[in-house]
Amino acid sequence: MVKHQFHNDPLQDRATFDQIYTQYHKVVYANIFKLIKDHSIAEDILQDVFFALWENRAKLDPEQPVSAWLFVVSYNKSISSLRKKVKQAIQYVGSYDPFYSVAEEIFPDKRLVEAELNMLEEAINALSPQKQKVFRLCRFEGKSQKETAQILGLSIESVKDYLKQSKYFIKEYIVSRNPSGGVISISILVMLINL
Repeated sequence: MVKHQFHNDPLQDRATFDQIYTQYHKVVYANIFKLIKDHSIAEDILQDVFFALWENRAKLDPEQPVSAWLFVVSYNKSISSLRKKVKQAIQYVGSYDPFYSVAEEIFPDKRLVEAELNMLEEAINALSPQKQKVFRLCRFEGKSQKETAQILGLSIESVKDYLKQSKYFIKEYIVSRNPSGGVISISILVMLINL
């Protein structure tokens, strides 16, 4: 698991941020585009995600992988954008349940993000070591199945099988820990389905 730590020194923080951006911007963009299907809006959301990373760098838990944080925040911002689009198309705000308020979704509640990250990280950590490696390379580091197979010395079929098993296991893990089907489990499951 790749971890990046910000410091109190702006120059070191900038170097860390640049490294994170270089490493993750393509895969974060791809995940946003899968939901949004609009290059211009996806670019705007990508900028918002990395701006939020910079603004919140002092609050990040250095024990959590930054890729998971980027994954959750980009998903939440994408969903907010989709909700805003639907809201504008309908043009009748009064019929909306307050739960769908775009204003509440611009930046997700820190506790919700932490809960989502923790639950996802727990589920991934419960996988076998080989499945963890495959899942992290494909889902968080943006490697293709072919690249992952080469890195780990596996067949592409094994990588596909590990991903399928991991996705099923993570889904079951999350559902079993949140049987009420609350916002957290729905959010994480939707993210997994869209990978």
